[in-house]
Amino acid sequence: MSTTILGIDIGSTKICAIIAEKDDNGDVKILGAGIAKSQGLKKGIITNIELASKSIKNALNDAKRVAGTQYERVIVSISGAYTKSIDSSGIVNIPNRDIGIKEINRAIQMADHNASIPNEYEKLHVLPYNFKVDDQEFIEDPFGMNGARLEVQAHIITAQRSSLSNLKKAVKSAGIEIDNVVLGGYASAIAVLNCDEKELGVGVIDIGGATCNLIVHAGNSVRFNDFLGVGSQNITNDLSTALHTPLGAAEDIKINYGSLRGNSSELVELPIIGDDGSTHEVSLDIVSNVIYVRAEETLMILAKMIEDSGYKDKLGAGVVLTGGMTKLDGIRDLASAIFDNIPIRIAKPKEMEGLFETIRDPSYSTAIGLILYGAGHFTPYEIDSNRKLRYKNETIEPVKNIPVNQQDDENDIEDEMGKELSGLVTQKERLANIATIQDNIHKESLGSRLWNRLTQLF
Repeated sequence: MSTTILGIDIGSTKICAIIAEKDDNGDVKILGAGIAKSQGLKKGIITNIELASKSIKNALNDAKRVAGTQYERVIVSISGAYTKSIDSSGIVNIPNRDIGIKEINRAIQMADHNASIPNEYEKLHVLPYNFKVDDQEFIEDPFGMNGARLEVQAHIITAQRSSLSNLKKAVKSAGIEIDNVVLGGYASAIAVLNCDEKELGVGVIDIGGATCNLIVHAGNSVRFNDFLGVGSQNITNDLSTALHTPLGAAEDIKINYGSLRGNSSELVELPIIGDDGSTHEVSLDIVSNVIYVRAEETLMILAKMIEDSGYKDKLGAGVVLTGGMTKLDGIRDLASAIFDNIPIRIAKPKEMEGLFETIRDPSYSTAIGLILYGAGHFTPYEIDSNRKLRYKNETIEPVKNIPVNQQDDENDIEDEMGKELSGLVTQKERLANIATIQDNIHKESLGSRLWNRLTQLF
């Protein structure tokens, strides 16, 4: 049975909505796309819910008109602007020594539970990057293995609660109910990376209109992510200032003549800002110099971010650049020089059926990645923004209403998770078990309060 997926990339300069269909074989076909100019956003953050909602609705209406169908699953991107990430770990015992999906879920849930997250942040992705079975480390996939203990290390990406809430409000105002929120850089990595690059270790940098999102992918998962509030719009601003021309003219010259190579004495005629009808001639060599200075500065900051991450030595496959700014002529050579001659690849989204020319472009990597994420193309195991475990194109609902405040109850919690996942208890039995746990906690807390009262009296 096919599934229709809507992916909405909410960028600083454009909103892109793509509707696609996933068939029974897992193949994805693009049905329609809509693009609208971003309003109410600045550097990936919503600053005006009403304007942002209007832009989202415009892009969605165009996509629906082309696709001629409704969607069933909605995946929305979020900028890395207000995200924080930490690493966490979890260990569980395996009484029957067989490691199945319920045991893997228990371990990841434990890593999730052990993570110390500030109150103003909310978890987006819990991404396991290393499993350990007994004393054997670097297990790629523990499913089906035999062992007494399973340990997992996970990279947890969180987003500021207020920015996430504003994003959801803007999307809901456009008449859409979100299924999942995905970090934009993570979506871009899904769209552009191949298996060899993931295995060898690779950095993915999506350079958009006003932001850069950095992801380091090593082994089978994301290991590091970061954000820079600079993009190709800064080049437009620089050109406008340096050439004394309106922003629209500066954007046009960037798109039509943008190059980092210089050495051109050709002259172009540009309008003068604030002087209607007046024009002046500018050498393309000057245009290239202005672009070069900004691109060089941006890439140097990104190179320093990779250096500071501690993962530079793990980038066996080098760095993959994607996003609109990568269309500048000569950017690959400049990046190679700045990144100490490590391999550099300029990437477009993966090919798929229905991928028409308009979106076969690096600036649409995030939007295509959202569609692929919705179709099941994600890391082997993950707890998503809905707190569901995703694995091999399947999802497991989170265990609800089970207290995790008492250390003594964690074994009960693990047992309850395992039973629910394996289908060994009925809903009635599960509720009874939960009630027993809650009753024990209540009795324990009541006894503690009575003892405290008695010690105060005597």
